[in-house]
Amino acid sequence: RDEAARAGWSLRVVEAGEFADPNYRANPVNRCFFCKTNLYGTIREVTDRTMVSGANLDDLGEYRPRLDAAREHGVRHPFVEATLDKAAVRALARDLGLGAVAELPAAPCLSSRVETGIRIEPETLAFIHAVEGLVSRSLDAVTGPRRAVRCRVRAAGIVVELDPDSLAALDGPRQ
Repeated sequence: RDEAARAGWSLRVVEAGEFADPNYRANPVNRCFFCKTNLYGTIREVTDRTMVSGANLDDLGEYRPRLDAAREHGVRHPFVEATLDKAAVRALARDLGLGAVAELPAAPCLSSRVETGIRIEPETLAFIHAVEGLVSRSLDAVTGPRRAVRCRVRAAGIVVELDPDSLAALDGPRQ
């Protein structure tokens, strides 16, 4: 929203309805397919324009069910078409003077933090978001801004992960 306001874009926020989809809520291994199917279907209801995604070459090396949904909805991937990987996309953003955008840490969906097979609940996602925010704010004074704080919900319990630099900073200087 801030970027849209700064750039003068016309922004319309839509509800994709993934929480009404029992396939998405069941959290199978291809959960992203159902989420993106809902998203692309909703977008198609409000526009007939070409849909694009931010997928890049790095996304093609792993199982990405969202790419199947994109293919089914005619979504294009300009970074893939231009043969750009994540590092090249970041470099391009810096070259275009979009420094803040170029340095944004990866921000995968909160649902990706929930172990496959554990039902997706709005309260669980709110919990994950709250934990990540609390840990990030608490560590800022000690280690500086985080690159990655992840709260994962697993059948065995809750796990909080930090990026290696933040974890090393918590250990203090090595002698």
